[in-house]
Amino acid sequence: MDLVKLFVISVLHVCLVGCQSTQSSQQASRPHPPSGGSSNLSFPWSRLRLPRYIIPIHYHLLLHPNLTSLSFTGSVQIQIDVQNNTNWVVLHSKGLQISKATILDQNFEHLSDQVLPVLHNPSHEQVGIFSPRVLSSGQKYFLYIEFGAELSEKFFGFYKSTYKTSTGETRVLASTHFEPTSARLAFPCFDEPSFKANFSVRIRRSPEFISLSNMPIVKTLEISGGLLEDRFVPSVKMSTYLVAFVICDFKSVTATTSSGIQVSIYAAPEKWQQTHYALKVAVKMLDFFEEYFNIRYPLPKQDLIAIPDFQAGAMENWGLTTYRETSLLFDPLTSSVSDKLWVTMVIGHELAHQWFGNLVTMEWWNDIWLNEGFARYMEYIAVEATYPELKVEEYLLHTCFAAVGLDSLNSSRPISSTAENPTQIKEMFDTVSYDKGACVLHMLRYFLTDTVFQSGIVRYLRKYSYRNAHNQDLWDTLANVRITHIRSIIHSNVTMSQCNKLHMHKISMMSTWTLQKGIPLITVTRKGSKLMFRQDRFLRTVLPTDPLCFLWHIPLTYKTDVSNAVHRHLMTKKTDSVHIGDDISWVKVNTDMTGYYVVHYEDGGWDEITKVLRENHTALSYKDRTHLIHNAVQLVTAGHLPLNKALDLIGYLQMETHTVPLLQGLGYLEAFYSMIERRNDHNLMHNLGVRGQTYARRHILGFFRGIIDQQTWSDSGSVLERRFRSEVLSLACHLNDQPCLEQAKQSFKNWLQSNGTLNLPTDVAETVFSVGAQDEHGWNSLFYTYTTSLSEAQKHKIMSALASTKDTNKLHRYIFFPLVFAQGLWYVGSCAEGGWEPTGHHLAWNFVKKNWNRLVQKLMQLFFESIKEQISELRAVQIALDNVQKNIRWMQRNLEPLQNWLNEQMKTKKDQIELLHE
Repeated sequence: MDLVKLFVISVLHVCLVGCQSTQSSQQASRPHPPSGGSSNLSFPWSRLRLPRYIIPIHYHLLLHPNLTSLSFTGSVQIQIDVQNNTNWVVLHSKGLQISKATILDQNFEHLSDQVLPVLHNPSHEQVGIFSPRVLSSGQKYFLYIEFGAELSEKFFGFYKSTYKTSTGETRVLASTHFEPTSARLAFPCFDEPSFKANFSVRIRRSPEFISLSNMPIVKTLEISGGLLEDRFVPSVKMSTYLVAFVICDFKSVTATTSSGIQVSIYAAPEKWQQTHYALKVAVKMLDFFEEYFNIRYPLPKQDLIAIPDFQAGAMENWGLTTYRETSLLFDPLTSSVSDKLWVTMVIGHELAHQWFGNLVTMEWWNDIWLNEGFARYMEYIAVEATYPELKVEEYLLHTCFAAVGLDSLNSSRPISSTAENPTQIKEMFDTVSYDKGACVLHMLRYFLTDTVFQSGIVRYLRKYSYRNAHNQDLWDTLANVRITHIRSIIHSNVTMSQCNKLHMHKISMMSTWTLQKGIPLITVTRKGSKLMFRQDRFLRTVLPTDPLCFLWHIPLTYKTDVSNAVHRHLMTKKTDSVHIGDDISWVKVNTDMTGYYVVHYEDGGWDEITKVLRENHTALSYKDRTHLIHNAVQLVTAGHLPLNKALDLIGYLQMETHTVPLLQGLGYLEAFYSMIERRNDHNLMHNLGVRGQTYARRHILGFFRGIIDQQTWSDSGSVLERRFRSEVLSLACHLNDQPCLEQAKQSFKNWLQSNGTLNLPTDVAETVFSVGAQDEHGWNSLFYTYTTSLSEAQKHKIMSALASTKDTNKLHRYIFFPLVFAQGLWYVGSCAEGGWEPTGHHLAWNFVKKNWNRLVQKLMQLFFESIKEQISELRAVQIALDNVQKNIRWMQRNLEPLQNWLNEQMKTKKDQIELLHE
């Protein structure tokens, strides 16, 4: 049953992420019989990727969206460069009704007196336009196409979005989301990242709306029918997936960067006051990136707009970045400090893309990590530099922990992977591209030094500006900078052969991290004065059956108790060693987790680490302490370390004062408890016993009693203290801690009595709402507030709180709430994965079973049809199966040890109480 559950969850996830574009345009017309007696023509192209002999140069695009009929018409004139003699132009189109197609020469003379035949290949999302007259190699032509379609009901292509005013009025806008393969839903185009071109956009609209696109408006004309036509400045060369336009009635705030770039934040009129923080961040970030990259932002303006219906977190369209409202808007009265950090990081991510992704774009989607890995890493660098008070450095640890979680499954993939069809391309936007990509870059930066790393990426950006790059191009540039740096340091005449050898060594090192999947496990053993290393692939599931040997070039770092110095060693073999001397008591490998690898200490090594943490934990940095907790638990999951060893290590946390390792350990203890709680397995209950379950909960509360009691129900303190408070009080109430529950209930009662005018402390509001949602009146009151609130931050907290109830009737009502069923279906997925109370967990599974046909009809039918030949190959399914196996093996290995450990803790506690009474 668990296999089926996770399979369904995975398909829901893939469908929610990717099938909207597949679904909306499988309605693409069947192949139309060509006119003019050419009905015997067959489609001229059989490959998924377009032919390279026709290159787009400039698009002249006219669009007229009708927000009443929810449809749009348009025309596009594409200047093309023909590089082989041909009668055919093949490009992308999906879901568009093409009414006219013609080709003109450079003098704008028609090549044919008749409308040209247009053939469709829906399976490849392509159209072929036939010219009776040969298009000659070396000549330029103009392809002109008229088309129309309905505005999409999904979140891809050119789609309809809506929002409600405070008076309940529904207003409509139209927006775009084209990455990776959905520009073809809005206009016929060469929809591949390497076909960069300039775009001149015109948009027709009613006067009550405004229109936005990548570039500023150069002029607005009045045309017939009371319409206005906005004409935008021609764009720089860019890929089709970065084109964007929005037609809406939003308001904005505007400021200017130090270099004169106009920055504007757009939002629904009644949410205009929530845009001011984003404006400050965007201006500051653009200034930072211009200085860091030493390349001016190439557009005259940068708009950021909060779209009410938006599935991704944000999108980096050049000059017009689009965001979920929760990713851009900040309300000081309802947004927590975590919300503020999230908004800051997302803006940093999207603005980093203006260079990494927009200025320099990957050649093909197999190297999407060049966009996303860099943007994910640069958001940390940018926030750390511009808002140091937000303490963003801890999030890099969690980013790498997330990457390890996926990369330690058999179903992982290399950072640079094959991706051809749209389904495979969508699957590339995953933890590997984003998080592992960022962590490998962090390791590389630490290995090369900050100076060399920054110089290398600046050189890379300059060399490939307005062009496309491969994975190898980045490595070549960084390796060359490294060689130049070394030569300048040693002031010697390094020979060409030595340079080439060094260059190839760096290339080889970097390729081991991007061209093979997985993460290394470094096993550390002490042999006298030597430290021995062995590398293997770290897997949390069954060992792979294929005989291929995994070998990485690993920049190892380590610290010892005799010095604060960080020692470095590049490991390029299966086994290796370094001399450390005889007077070393302990060694910590992977200093501050600057390297992307898991470390296991054999022959009593973990006992030595545990002793250090218990006797003098500050001998190690907070990052090292957090890393040790993470490694220990991962090794337990993989069967390399007994559970009691990891729990003994976590026991040092009673002396810990830093919030990051505290939260890491707290999270794992909660995860162990929740795993037992949510299983709802009679055999498990019998083996562990209700008493054991209760003690597990009491043990966690007792373990952190002092920390819990120190927390205030306020927004006071540093950023780290506020985030810690939010997590600790949430956990305490979840574990039924009576003082926590009483305070939350009183706060909720006060909030209700104030009729919502009392502003709860933002960092504990979600906990207060979750406790308040447990009774009938509280749940209904929150449900009403959700439907009327203008704060997306508050609505997000309420939505999570509503889902926390144990009342199945309320959960049933919640799941079928239209806003949840439409955009919020991911809540059902998170519920089924275990994010809610056990009651909700099982209800969500029953919901999926009972409503399978409805879900299929709404989301999946055409998605399944489009991938029926490759369903068994979907990585999401493979990951789900791997996770099932991992969880089963964890319970098999650790249920009895967990029971024994809890019994031992209960016995120890009992003995202590008896001693006190004596």
